Amino acid sequence: MNGEVASIKGIFEDILTIGNIFENREVLRATYTPDNLPHRNNEVKSLASILVSALRGETPSNILMYGKTGTGKTAVAKHVGMELERMGEVHGISCRVIYINCEVVDTQYRLLAFLARHFEKDIPMTGWPTDQVYTEFKDAVDSDRRIAIIILDEVDKLVIKGDDVLYNLTRINSDLKYAKVSLIGITNDLKFTEFLDPRVRSSLGEEEIIFPPYDANQLRDILEQRAERAFMPDVLDGVVIPLCAAYAAQEHGDARRALDLLRVSGELADRVGESRVLEIHVKKAQEKIETDRVVEVVRTLPTQSKLVLLSSLLLNTNGNRDNITTGEAYNVYKNMCNMIGIDILTQRRVTDLISELDMLGILNAIVISKGRYGRTKEISLSVPTESTKRVLFEDYRLKPLEKYKPPSQTKLYT
Repeated sequence: MNGEVASIKGIFEDILTIGNIFENREVLRATYTPDNLPHRNNEVKSLASILVSALRGETPSNILMYGKTGTGKTAVAKHVGMELERMGEVHGISCRVIYINCEVVDTQYRLLAFLARHFEKDIPMTGWPTDQVYTEFKDAVDSDRRIAIIILDEVDKLVIKGDDVLYNLTRINSDLKYAKVSLIGITNDLKFTEFLDPRVRSSLGEEEIIFPPYDANQLRDILEQRAERAFMPDVLDGVVIPLCAAYAAQEHGDARRALDLLRVSGELADRVGESRVLEIHVKKAQEKIETDRVVEVVRTLPTQSKLVLLSSLLLNTNGNRDNITTGEAYNVYKNMCNMIGIDILTQRRVTDLISELDMLGILNAIVISKGRYGRTKEISLSVPTESTKRVLFEDYRLKPLEKYKPPSQTKLYT
């Protein structure tokens, strides 16, 4: 027993003796806000020019910030917010900037309770009428002369259950005597305002800032800036940063993806005791991140979509073919539905599900012409076959299909 305890204690000592290539890996996480934001000067200046009125004791306009994932929206909002608070202290103006991720704080009650707690009000997580929570927050923020800037990240998640909270917050200034409140909404859904009450839409989007995707060169600059603080000197091979930037540029210029790639590359190298991060580690990191993403997406698919995906996977592995027609996939899909007792959808509906899987980046479906045979969609896979099959067979309803092999068939142009 003592020997076992001694060996367990020694595990971490053994790992710690392996050279750590990181100096501060937190710098490579999306939650880190750097002092300088490469290639976002225009957006920083635009936001600052709107919020500067707070330093004059005036209410800044409400702002909507749009852009794809990883285009620097959150970083710019936090960066400018911190500078606003600092300048408020210099000028004797009380500026409070509150950041909320609406994917986590996703109901009106939680949001108002979260805000009230920022102003020293103790609100229970549940149990009060929402009107009472709103009143507590309103009274708390109005207890002093201050400007409160509320950053609502992923604001589109908040309005899935209704826009009452946005309606109240965009009109709160009419109920305040001393304080002033301004909202910054951040979203990657350019269409979410279409579902808002017109009054909320006009109040929330008084000003708009659009964030374009980064290109590969801009991503490289971002990574080089972070790498200086994240890694020990001279541990990155010369191709690592350009390769991470190139991979992420293919994903709509996603800086978050680029940072994840660089961090995971370093972690993979560190884990096996390598003293440098090499091209092979980036390629392994790309594969790992992509697999993790696919696993999560596939795991949450509805059963019918899983069956459609599985039909393509089985045809691919059984016939060792890259391109499969919708007719072939539909035949296999029907067989599997009969085997496990699930309702069979029409071929038109299955074609729609294939299009949805295409949009998710799991399949690639291209309409092709077959001359006098008409047109069909040819399906190719965009995901690793074996790992995707493993995830699909985690679903107990699909488990009986593990040993199923589709019959060999000629191509169907339907």
